[in-house]
Amino acid sequence: MKYYSTNHKAPEATLREAVVKGLAQDKGLYMPEKINRLPKDFFDHIGEKSLTEIAQTVAQAFFGEDIPKEKLDAIVADTLNFEIPLHKVEEDVYVLELFHGPTFAFKDVGARFMARMLSYFVKEQGQSDVKVLVATSGDTGSAVANGFLGVEGIRVFVLYPSGKVSDIQEAQFTTLGQNIVALEIDGTFDDCQALVKAAFMDDELNRKLNLTSANSINVARFLPQSFYYFHAFAQLAAQNSADNVVISVPSGNLGNLTAGLFAKRMGLPVNRFVAANNRNDVFFRYLETGLYQPKPSVQTIANAMDVGAPSNFDRILDLYHAEHASIANDISGNTYNDDEIRKTIRETYEQTGYLLDPHGACAYKALKERKNDDEKGIFLATAHPAKFKEVVESCIGKTIEIPERLSEFMRQPKQSIFLPNDFDRLKNMLLEFS
Repeated sequence: MKYYSTNHKAPEATLREAVVKGLAQDKGLYMPEKINRLPKDFFDHIGEKSLTEIAQTVAQAFFGEDIPKEKLDAIVADTLNFEIPLHKVEEDVYVLELFHGPTFAFKDVGARFMARMLSYFVKEQGQSDVKVLVATSGDTGSAVANGFLGVEGIRVFVLYPSGKVSDIQEAQFTTLGQNIVALEIDGTFDDCQALVKAAFMDDELNRKLNLTSANSINVARFLPQSFYYFHAFAQLAAQNSADNVVISVPSGNLGNLTAGLFAKRMGLPVNRFVAANNRNDVFFRYLETGLYQPKPSVQTIANAMDVGAPSNFDRILDLYHAEHASIANDISGNTYNDDEIRKTIRETYEQTGYLLDPHGACAYKALKERKNDDEKGIFLATAHPAKFKEVVESCIGKTIEIPERLSEFMRQPKQSIFLPNDFDRLKNMLLEFS
């Protein structure tokens, strides 16, 4: 399958080229030339299938033309060696827990899949010393760093905003060493993302380094996130409850939501989606007005959603041919400030016993406010509450236990390089690794 740029000014690319390059030459994001629909028989029996079986079928529809089935099935199976359970929180409201992977965040799926796919292409081409650049507002960095840890021939540079990620999140990518380099940037997530994009556009860096990205701008990162939308539906189907389904998604850089929209295009019988924003409400304002106006991000307690210029907005526009009415028909949205998020965490715990993280709280509240009475609602819990221990404990007035695997990160020494928000400084540092 060929992949084209959302800016439509770059040559089409193969899957290998799209994964290795990350970003198209014209600064656009790669999109597959077609989205294959899955057969009716798949959905008729989806409730009988495991997560791995479902994901292998979906992966074949995406990547089967370019990777041998045996190898692709193995990549999927190796990626999904943990559970993604669906729990009932209250009548007609379910939570899909995406935080049971190695770093307790939903991004483990995409990061692990991409690491294995990129490793496959690197070995197939006989390449070595590939440089992965990734900007993170929290969980992306930890998922990518742990997904690529120890992968031969690949070095990962994680750019993160100083003082704007939780202590646990920071520890998950600054304590690893080996082939992982943490770059602490004096700025915001948007600054980190801009630095990464500038690196991909720099001729000298691209001549001297094999650069690629592991943010959701990379097709191998965001497309596998569609797996768990099918799995969530399957778990409802197994209970004969998969009617009139609406899914609420915590939305920052919009990669997770875009993966859900791809699933819908592939035939997943979901009515619509709800995009839950924190105070960084650029996408919500677009849904309401039809005007897209990026702006500097602001810091919130739901920090993984602190994005003022979401990259994957371009993919959503492309998917719907820039028709605002069509986008708004499939997606509604809401936006919440920190006080509202805290109140939602506290009240949900008191009323249902379910403990939310700040991002899941946004999705839960948006679902409650947007779901119709005749709909089944699923919201995505994207990170373990312990990753936001101080915030969550202040909301519920109780101490929460940190899983041992998270505690282990906190016991290791921090290893990071502090850099100003200056592309030349970043460039010179990267060239030192050439």
